[in-house]
This record gives sequence, C-alpha cells and structure tokens, in this order.
Amino acid sequence: MKARQLFLGVDVGSVTTKIVLIDTHGNVIFQEYLRNQGGPIAAIQRGFKKLSKEGLVDSIKMVGTTGSGRHLASVIIGADTVKNEISSHAKAAAFLFPDVGTVIDIGGQDSKIIFFKDGFPVGFNMNTVCAAGTGSFLDHQAARLGVTIEEFGELALKSRAPSRIAGRCGVFAESDLIHKQQLGYRREDLIAGLCLALATNYMTNVARGRPIKPRVLFQGGVAANAGMLWALKHKIGLDITVPPYFKVMGALGAALFARERFLDTEAPTRFRQVEKIASSEAYTMGFLCDDCGNRCEIQEIFVDDELAARWGSRCGKWEDLSLRPKTRISGKPADERQGNL
Repeated sequence: MKARQLFLGVDVGSVTTKIVLIDTHGNVIFQEYLRNQGGPIAAIQRGFKKLSKEGLVDSIKMVGTTGSGRHLASVIIGADTVKNEISSHAKAAAFLFPDVGTVIDIGGQDSKIIFFKDGFPVGFNMNTVCAAGTGSFLDHQAARLGVTIEEFGELALKSRAPSRIAGRCGVFAESDLIHKQQLGYRREDLIAGLCLALATNYMTNVARGRPIKPRVLFQGGVAANAGMLWALKHKIGLDITVPPYFKVMGALGAALFARERFLDTEAPTRFRQVEKIASSEAYTMGFLCDDCGNRCEIQEIFVDDELAARWGSRCGKWEDLSLRPKTRISGKPADERQGNL
C-alpha cells in the first residue's frame, strides 16, 4: 500500500502564526492558529510541539512558508517553497472556490484585496500606513468599549441606529468613537457605526475604486467578526462567502504550493525533524553594512548558535555566510551571541 503523503504550510504574520497540514487531495488534516505574543520563533515552536503529538510528521513530504516572516520560518523549518502572502492567499482561495472573483483579506496588522479573472489572480492592493479595520485595531476598540472581540460583532448586529464614525483613518475613528461614547451613545450603535466606517475605509484605501466582482471571499482573522462581515456586505452590495479555513488560508496556500512542487518534482524535502524544530534555540541579530552608500541593514538568524541565514543585502555580498561583520547593530563584537527570542 502506498505510504501516506502529507504537505505542510506555515504562515508567519505580524500578530499570528498559522500551521496547516494537507493530504494529496488538499484535504486539511491539521490546523493551528497561534498568537505570536511578540515572538514568532517561539510561536513556531509551540505549533510544532502540537503537531508532533498528532503522529503525522513522518508522512510530511514537502513544506512551504509564507507571510511577513516567511524567510525566518523557512530557515527554522527547512522549507522547500517560500511564497509571498498574496500568492498564498490567492492559491488557497482559487483551490476552494474556483469561481472566486475577489478576495477581501483582513489580518492582524494589514489588509489586502486580490482580484481574479477565470480563477487566476490578476491584481492586488494592500493598505498603506493606516491600520484602521485590522484585527489589532478592532481588538483595541473592543477593549475600550469593555467587550470581548467575540461579543463585538454580535453587538453590531443588534444596532437599530448606527452612529456616524469618521473612518478615514484609525486616529480619527478612535477620537470620534471616544467623543460619542462620552455623549452617551448606545454601545451597539457605536460598534455598528465603527464597523461601517471601517468598511468604508477599506473600500477607499484598499479597494481604491476597483470593481468588486463575485464570488467575494472574506478571509483572515477579522472574517470571524460578524459586524465587519455585515458592514462589508452593506457597503459592497454583494453576498460574501467566508471560507471554512478563513483564519489559515495563507498557510493552506503555502501547503498547496508545497504539494504542487512535490507532485512536479518528487524531490527530497529540506524539512527538519519536528522534534528538532521544537527544541532548537533560535535567535536573530543584525548589523549595518558600511561598504557602500546603500548602508544595508542585514538580519541574521542563528539556530543552535550556528549562523543559518542572512537577508537584507542589496548586492548579495552577505549571502556568503563565511563572511563576518566587524560589529553588530548593538555595537558588540561579532563573536558575542545574545538576543534569544
């Protein structure tokens, strides 16, 4: 009987780390959603400790990483594919819903929109400096109003007269919310008004006037917020589908890319043993290169006190790991190790 073949995807974002394990058909076998709590390396290790208990790791044939921390995760895990988050979210969306026309993705610190034609991504936009509408902003406002983020969305649906909140930026939205809270507005009306303001902000600053075509998918952690789902439906005027794996779509896409590479090449994986990942001591350090006017800021990652990778060099000089800088950013000699994460 043919041995089981499984494929792993890891999405390391600014706030959370997501892990997904799929089989050859793309069925999700395992998923994990973890708060980084300021340390993505520790979050990866916690996730792999849980994964090791499932007894599936010996069947992993290939691994992919994505997210803002994809290069960091790639070094720690030993990834076979490394893809940006736009490609990974688009891959998962088209796999689950081949008729997808638009993806709305709102995560912990950023928002993006992906446009499709005939099942293929043809363009995207991301939010700029404004974080209004992202998961961290909503968490903060829920705490200010004295409700949990789980209650936040349900309260919005109870509103009969949503208040008008200035949503053109996070600072203005928060100021307006505080002012109207002090005037005695009902909490559910404030929350509904905030959701509508943030939906407007999203359409203005992220969609930027481009047409929203069905099927519309809403993914990312904020898709769990019933208030934001309601507000986006109201603003767009179309039905919105929340995928079954909305929280981990990036990791699912990374796993699908890993599966695709294995089926195309059947090359051996670079994946490190789960037990080793879970127990390794990993930390990052950095330095400024003064060899030219670019003054590149180079980041390094050490695994068990061995330099494993570098990135940030425009000319590629520092990809040679045998080279050693004179000093770190901290000003300490290069051979002094510190900064465990």
